[in-house]
Amino acid sequence: MVDKNVENVVTQLRAREQQGMRKYGVNTERTDLSTLEWLQHLQEELMDASVYIEKLKNEMKENTTRPPYGPEDFSNHEDFDNSEIQYHGKTKNYKRQNEKND
Repeated sequence: MVDKNVENVVTQLRAREQQGMRKYGVNTERTDLSTLEWLQHLQEELMDASVYIEKLKNEMKENTTRPPYGPEDFSNHEDFDNSEIQYHGKTKNYKRQNEKND
């Protein structure tokens, strides 16, 4: 079975590769950059990603007074398996409200 999400990412990568070749005339197989220069490129891309995340977070704060997901979104879900999950950097064990905590 083919995963549509994987296929979408592959398609986007191919399009990005073609765009990069048109714009820069080189791909990642180039040999004119040092490891340090590759790391600089990566760092710049990650900094851009952090700015995009911050922008979206601020938009979400402006559009709602409540985070999109919280413990209450998990506590009564029928398929919830009571396993520990990562939420805002902290591991918590969210159990259904009608179950006793051990």
